[in-house]
Amino acid sequence: MRETIRTDICVIGAGSGGLSVAAGAIQMGARVVLIEKGKMGGDCLNYGCVPSKALIAAAHTANQVRHSARFGVNGHEPAIDFARVHDHVHGVIGAIAPHDSVERFEELGVQVIQGAGRFTGPREVEVNGRRIRARRFVIATGSSAARPPIPGLEDIPYLTNETVFDLKDRPDHLIVIGGGPIGAELAQAFGRLGAEVTVLEMFRILGKDDPEVTEVVRRRMAAEGIAMLEGIAIKQVAQDGNRIAVTIEQDGAETSLSGSHLLLAAGRTANVNGLGLDVAGIEHSPRGITVDDRLRTTNKRVFAIGDVAGGYQFTHMAGYHAGIVIRNALFHLPAKVKTDAVPWVTYTDPEIAHVGLTEAEARERHGDAVRVTRWSFDENDRAQAERETEGLVKVVVGPRGRVLGASIAGPHAGELLQPWILAINEGLKIGALANLIAPYPTLGEVNKRVAGAYFTPSLFSDRTRKVVGLLQRLP
Repeated sequence: MRETIRTDICVIGAGSGGLSVAAGAIQMGARVVLIEKGKMGGDCLNYGCVPSKALIAAAHTANQVRHSARFGVNGHEPAIDFARVHDHVHGVIGAIAPHDSVERFEELGVQVIQGAGRFTGPREVEVNGRRIRARRFVIATGSSAARPPIPGLEDIPYLTNETVFDLKDRPDHLIVIGGGPIGAELAQAFGRLGAEVTVLEMFRILGKDDPEVTEVVRRRMAAEGIAMLEGIAIKQVAQDGNRIAVTIEQDGAETSLSGSHLLLAAGRTANVNGLGLDVAGIEHSPRGITVDDRLRTTNKRVFAIGDVAGGYQFTHMAGYHAGIVIRNALFHLPAKVKTDAVPWVTYTDPEIAHVGLTEAEARERHGDAVRVTRWSFDENDRAQAERETEGLVKVVVGPRGRVLGASIAGPHAGELLQPWILAINEGLKIGALANLIAPYPTLGEVNKRVAGAYFTPSLFSDRTRKVVGLLQRLP
């Protein structure tokens, strides 16, 4: 007889979202089984956020050495030991891994099973020959790098986010397919670490962000020698000796590029295969599992969170989803997902950060009622002191002064975005930011200044001058 485990919550996938559900539920008194077939911590810890930011930190340090002469410090081309860069990246993973480990979760009281789980019915999952019957299931299996249908791709070696951080030798010429956030971040990082880099993008580099904001990053990447080819079609890839040849078409003309390494960064595919979803009555597609606004699947006893649920593919979104599920599954509260104030950050240099509506989206919804206010980093004294003056804050304001969206390109943009997340989440008006007292000199002053700029046309208008003139005549 196969062993049957009965539990309150069964979580499939030990990435960011799954771990958050498991830790929260067990500490609130629920019985929890956690299933993971790969590495604890999932994509974020092992192949995504953590290693990429560690690599970016190494690249940033190299760039600081390269350009330190602007501060009167002896600047020079740094000597880069790529094997030690690799060790740094994996050292950071190793430092964080205990927090996500089997041992920690077992100490919390979670029953962790390492293996591939699959549904064998609407209320049962099987893993390693054991049956799990739970009151509620949570699918948190994440996503993987998409393999675009490029002729010849199956016949050549290529890198994805799951393998690129294992490189111990620096690529001679890295060709990146995909100019989204992952492609742009890694392209700039490898370029700063001494590799020649070419980015191939079918549409526009960083196309989901406001073009006015992304132009700041495009200029910096171009100045650093990164080739960015946009509006191209990849006709085929092939092995060319010990190199890789990529044939592209741009403006009707074909040309060929040769690189030492090829990195795929052209989107993500939800990890739905092998889960037995059909048996459990769960609708799904390669884009993800179908969920309602409470994150319930078509089998109401099963929730899906994070990347596998489609929509925004961010670690912080998976964590947010975990809270929604805990309220629904444990407390039977009809908590629903809200996406008005979902932020994202692209960790290029300068960073790009965004929340809410872009200018184009706001004008489509609200027409002429939309106003846009901007403030440049070159008008910020702290940015001048640190010689980081490229970029701007751009805020979209709707009817009655309500903040609709904010985009930032500049130093520490992800940190500077947070007041705007709060403003949109709480429905605040632009005056709430304008009335803050910001410490001087800080980069954060840009938020107060851009908010204040919204009032400049009316505050310093002819009408205001007339009113002030009349008031000054009063005794």
